[in-house]
Amino acid sequence: MKTRAARAHQGSVSLTTVAEDTGVSISTVSRIVNGESGRASPETVARVEEAIARLGYRPNPVGRALRQRASRVVAMLSPNLDNPAMAAIAVSTEAALRAAGYVMILCDTHDRAELQDDYLQAMREQFVAGYVMVSAVRSRGLEETLRRGDPMVFVARHNPLGGGAYVGIDNRAAGADAADFMLARGIERPAVLMAAQNASSTQERASGFIDRLVAHGIPDNAIRRASGPGLSHIEIGYAAARALVQQGGWPEGALCVSDLIAYGAYRLAVESNVPIPQRCTLVGVDGNALNHWIAPWLTSIRIPYESFGGHVVAQLQSLWSGEPTSEVRIPHERPMVGLEQKATA
Repeated sequence: MKTRAARAHQGSVSLTTVAEDTGVSISTVSRIVNGESGRASPETVARVEEAIARLGYRPNPVGRALRQRASRVVAMLSPNLDNPAMAAIAVSTEAALRAAGYVMILCDTHDRAELQDDYLQAMREQFVAGYVMVSAVRSRGLEETLRRGDPMVFVARHNPLGGGAYVGIDNRAAGADAADFMLARGIERPAVLMAAQNASSTQERASGFIDRLVAHGIPDNAIRRASGPGLSHIEIGYAAARALVQQGGWPEGALCVSDLIAYGAYRLAVESNVPIPQRCTLVGVDGNALNHWIAPWLTSIRIPYESFGGHVVAQLQSLWSGEPTSEVRIPHERPMVGLEQKATA
């Protein structure tokens, strides 16, 4: 009969657990598990085998498949695929993976930790070769996946647990460029619109914007901030703009930390008969392809999402081969008004 401790460990015991229990290396435990015990002493083999039986360790075929790259399938987990930016990243990555001989499965996490964990588990059961985590959130499943060492690349938003392979832009620099754009046009008291549940990427954009304004002598307390609740950036933009107006009216200009937030702010302006950009210059971040069709009033910092895919695949290939990875920061394009974007599209 198994002990209580063994039953508690059942299902969660890894090679690391056995190695820590026996005081030997993970590689030694792995070799013994796979029947390659010739390099270990009989005493070590016996100790490891006893720990395996006592702790209830079971070899994981999924983990083995991941290590051997038996699968040609890669899972992308991305939030809110109705956001054109997320869709653009998915299109770019799928094309790059297909060119490299892989198939991509796309999962919408809706920015919810529990859905992210459900998909991580489901994709692991499908023997995927790796994960592309677009704007990932902190979750228990993410912690477990990272602890196992499964190949994982973070895109657009840094790993919320720190470290890891990353592909994205320098968000602080994007915010600073938005501030420079406004200052060059004599807008000295711009505001910033963001989400109440601000992600690290959009928080960095706001921080870069504010820091650049302060560096140019604008008091921090003179820079108005407003946020909106929820996960839909259009709804967030509408609510944040309404809160800003209630605080003290429309500013001369405002950084919207995404294009969709700018769309929401614009809706309120239309309802309020406030002309944009004549009364208030809105600067977004993304450079959505739709802007030159529906938002010629919007100035936007363009992120070249179409180039992300090749960098994501290169990061995955480094992980698969055991080579070191580093942050890949893709240059963004400085603010352009909607009609300028149409000319360069």
